[in-house]
Amino acid sequence: MSFLPVTRGEALKRGWDELDIVFVTGDAYVDHPAFGVPLLARWLEFHGFRVGIIPQPDWRSREPFMALGRPRLFFAVSSGAMDSMVAHYTPARKLRHDDAYTPGNRHGARPNRATIVYTSRLKEAYRDVPVVIGGIEASLRRFAHYDYWEDKVRRSLLLDAKADLLVHGMGERPILELARRVRAGEPFQAIADIRGTAVVLGRDAAPPAGVVELPPFEEVAADRHRYAEAFRLLSREQNPHCAHPLVQRHGDRTLLCNPPAYPLEEAELDSVYALPFQRAPHPSHGEPIPAYEQIRASVTTHRGCFGGCSFCAITHHQGKVIQSRSERSVLAEVERMVAMAWFRGSVSDVGGPTANMYGVHCGNTRGGHACRRESCLYPSPCRYLAMGGERGAALLRAVRGVRGVRNVAVSSGIRYDLMERQPAYFRELLAHHVGGLLKVAPEHMVARVTDLMHKPGKESFDRFLERFRRESARLGKKQYVIPYLMSGHPGCTLDDMVELALSLKRAGLRVEQVQDFTPTPGTLSTCMYHTGLDPYTGASVHVPRGDREKRLQKALLLWHLPSERRNVLEALRTCGRESATRELLSGPAGGGGGRSGGGFRPRRT
Repeated sequence: MSFLPVTRGEALKRGWDELDIVFVTGDAYVDHPAFGVPLLARWLEFHGFRVGIIPQPDWRSREPFMALGRPRLFFAVSSGAMDSMVAHYTPARKLRHDDAYTPGNRHGARPNRATIVYTSRLKEAYRDVPVVIGGIEASLRRFAHYDYWEDKVRRSLLLDAKADLLVHGMGERPILELARRVRAGEPFQAIADIRGTAVVLGRDAAPPAGVVELPPFEEVAADRHRYAEAFRLLSREQNPHCAHPLVQRHGDRTLLCNPPAYPLEEAELDSVYALPFQRAPHPSHGEPIPAYEQIRASVTTHRGCFGGCSFCAITHHQGKVIQSRSERSVLAEVERMVAMAWFRGSVSDVGGPTANMYGVHCGNTRGGHACRRESCLYPSPCRYLAMGGERGAALLRAVRGVRGVRNVAVSSGIRYDLMERQPAYFRELLAHHVGGLLKVAPEHMVARVTDLMHKPGKESFDRFLERFRRESARLGKKQYVIPYLMSGHPGCTLDDMVELALSLKRAGLRVEQVQDFTPTPGTLSTCMYHTGLDPYTGASVHVPRGDREKRLQKALLLWHLPSERRNVLEALRTCGRESATRELLSGPAGGGGGRSGGGFRPRRT
């Protein structure tokens, strides 16, 4: 099976003189299941639709958007794997100079607010053809939302883009149902009830019964308390088994957001990953694509994440229900990969959003269908969570046993608090799959900050690190943890960062993995950043906003770098912690050996 067409000539070679659906994406076309648009396009092709892709069109005119002609059913638009504003700007709002989803890693192949721009060009070219928007940008901006780059609350992206329908979350079910109903002759504008979609109701249309009404756009834009209330209400409607439809008025228009689509069953997910992906970029892309090079030899084992971290969008997009593939499906994909000419024996990742959530599920099916918890782990693990790691450990052993596979890494992140209850997975991971480095994300170690982050805290991390060191020593392996730590998160003060830096120094740990918090649309942390409130308690939350405070917070985690000494001293003076200067800045890091026995291995980001 060849690549899906990107030109009319390629479509004609398939015998297609007209396409049913044309995807427009801000990413290069990489025919690999890790890329959302090609996955959905292959899914529709499998179900009998004629599908093409226009990757990274030049948005300065309408002609590139006409490359595949007028589709019979609709256009489907995505900004790509990332929100286009996140892809373009750093947390300091400075322009990035690269783009991992573009050939040659070049910046500038997609516009700011790509979903809006692409939809506008398509409407200019084919005014009467419906446009469906989806992907991470559309999904997380489906309601009125705070936009960090303009520092204001914007309307639903569906209204700003003037599109006809928005798909939120994972798109297989909603886009297939939509395509089938339109093909059967149902008027597009009459379709307003598909799970996993949002529409703007006609001015005379009444919302369906049983809706939850969010505060209207005008109120959430003007009043931070109403914004927090809207977030609290919508966050309770994420479980597809008990969620209600949501409505939010924007002036005289009404946004209707249907409940999330139901998760795919194991057999359905297996069928998605059995589609005939080429596992390569389209031949028209003449330069390497960094995002593809990173995931080319990886295998996705599951979807979803029930961690519920405040700053993470995965739960709001993929859902918290873990959807795991069968072992048979994963092994079949590995075997297909082994047969490819470029494969050299190493599988770069066997994982997902969180590697050790494979096979984990709710043990109380009936109760789980009524559950409104945002996290199955915070503030403590749910008693119904079936979190044993035996299935994940067995999968890793099976992948290692595939003929032609020499090395198998787990480079996805892991939840170390969950792994406390997964001894089999822990042993398997450290014995065979760390490759010297293991990613974990404590993010912070001061309790009041980790509570706002919905993270497990210092005690859990200390227990994990001790177990990691003991097991690595028992195995006779020099293995290191790569920690991800965050500065500038809502609720975090300079004093908290001093405590974090001192904790690292006392443990003999030097950290160079520091992420400055970015308020991305749709997350709890972004709600706290914008409002200065915890939406669940109403309590005030300190928000590091200025460039100076954010710079000083980050510097405190890099206390061991000579280039940061001046910033560290300024930070200590600012928060009245000069007494910590000697301990933090004099002499080497404390005992414990960050580079030996399973400590941190410094890496720069």
